[in-house]
Amino acid sequence: MNFRSLTGIACVCLMPLPMIAAEAREADVCVYGATSAGVIAAYTAKMDGKSVIVVDPGYHPGGMSSGGLGLTDIGNKYVVTGLARDFYRRVGAHYGKFEQWIFEPHVAEEIFNDYIDRAKIDIEYGYYIDDAYVENGVVMSIDAVAADGSREGLHVAAKMFIDCSYEGDLMAKAGVSYTVGREDNSVYGETYNGVQMLDGHQFPDGVDPYKEPGNPDSGLLWGISGEPVAANGTGDKKIQAYNYRIALTDDPDNMVPITRPAGYDSTRYELLLRQKEVQPWKSLDDIFIWSRMPGGKTDINNRNGFSTDMIGMNWDYPEASYQERREIIRRHEEYTKGLLYFVGHDSRVPEFIRKDMLRWGYPKDEYTDNGNWSPQLYVREARRMVGDVVMTQHHCQGRATVSDPVGMAAYTMDSHNCDRHVVDGMVKNEGNVEVGGFPPYPISYRAIVPKRGEVENLLVPVCLSASHIAYGSIRMEPVFMVLGQVAGLAASRAIDGSEAVQDVDSSLLMEYLEENPLMDGSAPEILVDNLDSDCVEKTGAWEPYNDSYRAYGPDFNVGNVLKGNKFSMKFKPAVGEKGEYDVYMYVPKIDNETSSMTVVVNNGVEAVDCKVDIHSVAVVGQTLGEWVALGRFVLSPGCYVEISDKGADGIVAADAVLFKPVE
Repeated sequence: MNFRSLTGIACVCLMPLPMIAAEAREADVCVYGATSAGVIAAYTAKMDGKSVIVVDPGYHPGGMSSGGLGLTDIGNKYVVTGLARDFYRRVGAHYGKFEQWIFEPHVAEEIFNDYIDRAKIDIEYGYYIDDAYVENGVVMSIDAVAADGSREGLHVAAKMFIDCSYEGDLMAKAGVSYTVGREDNSVYGETYNGVQMLDGHQFPDGVDPYKEPGNPDSGLLWGISGEPVAANGTGDKKIQAYNYRIALTDDPDNMVPITRPAGYDSTRYELLLRQKEVQPWKSLDDIFIWSRMPGGKTDINNRNGFSTDMIGMNWDYPEASYQERREIIRRHEEYTKGLLYFVGHDSRVPEFIRKDMLRWGYPKDEYTDNGNWSPQLYVREARRMVGDVVMTQHHCQGRATVSDPVGMAAYTMDSHNCDRHVVDGMVKNEGNVEVGGFPPYPISYRAIVPKRGEVENLLVPVCLSASHIAYGSIRMEPVFMVLGQVAGLAASRAIDGSEAVQDVDSSLLMEYLEENPLMDGSAPEILVDNLDSDCVEKTGAWEPYNDSYRAYGPDFNVGNVLKGNKFSMKFKPAVGEKGEYDVYMYVPKIDNETSSMTVVVNNGVEAVDCKVDIHSVAVVGQTLGEWVALGRFVLSPGCYVEISDKGADGIVAADAVLFKPVE
């Protein structure tokens, strides 16, 4: 059997389970997929006064956000708004902080369940979509089958539908235009789409691909394609690799040992041994991105040529049936658990590496109903809608703009490897792209709705309209949540206006969300960025620091007292009337930063000095900056926060100040 295809699996595994019966359900809005975007979309529509039902093939809310991806991938936190930002604030509250972007899986799941409970959302777990009924461009209803085949099915009618699945199954069943795989560079005039033979997560030169080293007639090792590599930029239907974001712990009291999994086959990891012959072992970090999480846990990701990515084994996944996908998922779990076991137990792995691996195990308090293993495979990309606007590399890099922005993306154009080949007698991976260096950019509303004239009551905020390489930048969980909130509100307002989703005025959606970002009527916070010329007063020797990954926004300013410079920057919020606020300043992490400084808060009547210990600011994981609390103040019109050289002994960063009303 070709390891890259499901061809040959026993037919009994592929036959759809019969729908025993169909329970009829009805709501204003039906959300398919209880991913992070799905929960936020459902919460938004419900808080806007609509009845909502969520249907999900799994049994847990949150998708990857609760499935192991606790080290949040986001290029710039400035782009995370509304309920998405609220989610990370709630994570912070759990850990005794204002805001936090790294977290344990069960913490995320508890927060998503809280959204569901607070809004009293009707959610049906364990049902996958079987069919969609469309009349004259309107989805009338869907049929869903119980995943275990033991319950009656669901027949759900709704006025509006939102596909928040990672796979785009509702979108496909509704007949919406979509694509799978990588476009040829010529399609959109891009340079990083299609086949890409680059250096990221690559094998070193000299790794032999053959079962008998140096003998092509002996056949290839497991996981290597015999196909030649196409020319760079060539389009195909290949999908970037999936993996699991692995939660392990080194706490002996919370540990389940890593044991030999069913179906274990050590020959699958021969390439790892070959790689380490050329590139000798130093630590576990050689083959894993081993990131520490709270609670003594990890979020482990793919690293280098051979790791947790199961390259080439997911190409069938986007268009596969539910049963076929379960088999693909099982294989990924078997491979990943086998890799962990191999590194800890195979005698060919150096003893010091094995000992280090054996310090770790599965956490007892995570995924307690799934054998302490994540139920969510990291589906990085599957189907992608083709709408009236397709987000491309040109949007990422600022050469094209949109007229109807409803959210922003900020991550590097990022694709994991898609295939593994023999090149000049050596093993090489193909498909990895990591290209950044651009500021946050807007996403079009027309990229989350079908083409005009196709389906008028469906929104698609996850499998949105984007080229392969642009999707690699957009496909981050915080962005999905932002777009999920827009989709939930757009569905509600389309119902109110008896109009197609294509006709909803996206600018009115954004105006509403700016005034009511949490959908609960609470007063919006006031953010003053260093670039807000109407609200910022600068004096002295400030210099721009153009680093959109460290900044909260496009950039920040720095002043250097080591050069004898004097400088001051006042952040002046538009406070209309006297009120109580919690005040925070954003501190980017930079070299030679001042160890402490004195920040002045003027409440509109008098000034107060706030001593800030910069070196005590915990910058962890991929977080390149933190909000630092200055205190709670009663502020009046004319108030300001002043960042200056006062009390500084190094470089001072002035970026953004946040004024959060106290409810």
